Amino acid sequence: QPKRKAAFGSVGRRIPYRILHVINQDGESLGNMHRADALRLMDEHGLKLVLLQENVEPPVYRLMTGQQIHEEQLKRAEKKKASPKPGVVQKELSFSSAIAKNDLETKIKQIALWIEKKHHVKVTVRQAK
Repeated sequence: QPKRKAAFGSVGRRIPYRILHVINQDGESLGNMHRADALRLMDEHGLKLVLLQENVEPPVYRLMTGQQIHEEQLKRAEKKKASPKPGVVQKELSFSSAIAKNDLETKIKQIALWIEKKHHVKVTVRQAK
């Protein structure tokens, strides 16, 4: 079992697979090829081989320039920021529509405090009898 890459990055010459599916820098498939052929192609064009998918047979690698690698890293960082974090706390607040003004103000202060702490807040208003 080859080591898992946690972060996206340049693979270079350390490729644990014999047969690879290679995609060129324009996104066109070059088909399956032996590791040595892929490395030769990488050297000829002055590019880097980057692992895209390793859980398919054969694993998919792409020839990329340094600029393309940098742009892909930025895209992945933005996507990671946008995705909800597993440790996000959700707070829920429920009150009646007949709530007194001072009670409502107290609950609004509590909601503002939770939002400052980056909690997700869910507010439920029940209809009074």
